[in-house]
Amino acid sequence: VAVVRPGPSAPVTAPGAGHNPALLGVRCRACGVLQPADARYVCGECLGPIEPDYDTAALARTDLRGTIEAGPQTLWRYAPLLPCRPASGQWPVGMTALVPAPRLGAAIGVPGLMIKDDTRNLTLSFKDRPVAVAAARAIELGLTTLACASTGNLAGAVAAAAARLGMPAFVFVPADTEPSKVMGAASYGATVVRVNGTYDQVNRLCGRLVDELPTWGFVNFTLRPYYAEGSKTMLFEIAEQLGWHLPDHVIVPVGSGALLTRTATAAAQLVATGLVPSVPMRISAAQPAGCAPVTDAILDGMRAVRAVRDARTIARSLAIGAPADGDGSVAVVKRSGGSGASVSDDEIVAGCELAATTEGLSIEPAGGVVVATARAMARRGEFKGGERVVLYLTGSGYKQGHGDTLSLAPAIAPDADEFLAAHPTARP
Repeated sequence: VAVVRPGPSAPVTAPGAGHNPALLGVRCRACGVLQPADARYVCGECLGPIEPDYDTAALARTDLRGTIEAGPQTLWRYAPLLPCRPASGQWPVGMTALVPAPRLGAAIGVPGLMIKDDTRNLTLSFKDRPVAVAAARAIELGLTTLACASTGNLAGAVAAAAARLGMPAFVFVPADTEPSKVMGAASYGATVVRVNGTYDQVNRLCGRLVDELPTWGFVNFTLRPYYAEGSKTMLFEIAEQLGWHLPDHVIVPVGSGALLTRTATAAAQLVATGLVPSVPMRISAAQPAGCAPVTDAILDGMRAVRAVRDARTIARSLAIGAPADGDGSVAVVKRSGGSGASVSDDEIVAGCELAATTEGLSIEPAGGVVVATARAMARRGEFKGGERVVLYLTGSGYKQGHGDTLSLAPAIAPDADEFLAAHPTARP
């Protein structure tokens, strides 16, 4: 991959990425090199992670707030801080409710509690946000098929987005993924590939298929720099819903770590563009004890993340033992003054029940992890009086499936040759 070394603020243009004059290119988080915002998904020099970089100083000189407030009631109102155009015909995603949760707050000991309710998106989870951006970028790059490795929610989001855009979709999931989530993805017409292995093995399989299937966009692999940008829009919305102020504290569920790290990115961009005052915002992490590589590292002195080989938790959407943004998440939490908790399955169930019985909100186990984490942190005295604490509730307890009318193909081993043999029409 060619590497370009421009000046610190000189834009690097690439086909399909020039519509946003504030987009400078993609910058490596490891070595800092700025490169074209093209089809690359890792740094061309060090193979480190890359993410879009914006000229926030230029945006600060515009009426950015006015532009946003005049925009659509979707995440695309924040287009000046997103890397691509919306694809024609995409379903509206984002602009979900931020609501006070006084009864839940009283039950868990967190006055001033608020909920960012992302259970209201198209496929009932926040994954519709990153997929909206990844799918739009796939169209710009001329890719023909959407694919992903998933623990459940992402599969449904990819399947629905692909159906709306008239694209085939392949979703790769561990064979023990909740049937309702798998069948939900299948109901949108996606090919569901069940793999006998962990999520990390599924993800590695997708990585091995990248070179075999060059016209496919694996949203959380080859499109990851753009996919992750969609996660920023949760905090963009929260800040706007709070009258262009940051909350004091956010508690974020952690699977891969992309949502947590991009929450920090979003805060920095909101401040750098002058949309919000520069005030501290703490970011804390929530994970299930059965798969807690990030929160265990946080609670053990902010050490390096150690992979979890055998994830065992009812919060399967967070069962990622080797999170791509794990160490980055620890660094964000440490820098912001945040904390976290690793909570048991019993605590997760109690968290889900509390959200339902106090606020009338049905949430999936990942949301129970967040509620239980807030409760554990309150017991440790982690919250300050008068703080506005926002819980990221990212998935609904309702997951529609169609098990009576749909059937799935047999599970395969985490082997590229076996996949290609089972699906010979996958090759271009």
